Amino acid sequence: MKVRLLAVGTRMPAWVTEGVEEYRKRLPRDFALQVEEIAPGQRGKNADLSRAMASEAERIRARLRGDEHVVALEVGGKAWSTERLAEQAEGWRLAGRDVVLLVGGPDGLAPELSAAADQRWSLSPLTLPHPLVRILLAEQLYRAWTLMVGHPYHR
Repeated sequence: MKVRLLAVGTRMPAWVTEGVEEYRKRLPRDFALQVEEIAPGQRGKNADLSRAMASEAERIRARLRGDEHVVALEVGGKAWSTERLAEQAEGWRLAGRDVVLLVGGPDGLAPELSAAADQRWSLSPLTLPHPLVRILLAEQLYRAWTLMVGHPYHR
């Protein structure tokens, strides 16, 4: 199973790239994490936010493969414990489908992307900075994998 993270936002600081890479390299090939950046929609002083979100949604849809299990990350999604994430990941693996995680831009995901997702997951009721979300996701996916295989990382 491969996991792709489609995240709106480009040019992350080095500490973000290094943090994500630290967990990516720990994951085995059969639970690989790939991060793909999506260019954000045009925002500015008098920008049309719905147009920005629509352009982000269009770019995200262009990257979806159609055979993946789609998980939208949203504040309004279901909160999962680490143990629950491990159960979800094991279910995804057993289903034989790759997984794609969607992280929207500053204004979230377009409603149609959220509605079309197979699942909606909330990392926290807090509003988290997008760079931190990438590292948090990478670490939690690694932690879930360690639970699945009985590795002592998660205590």
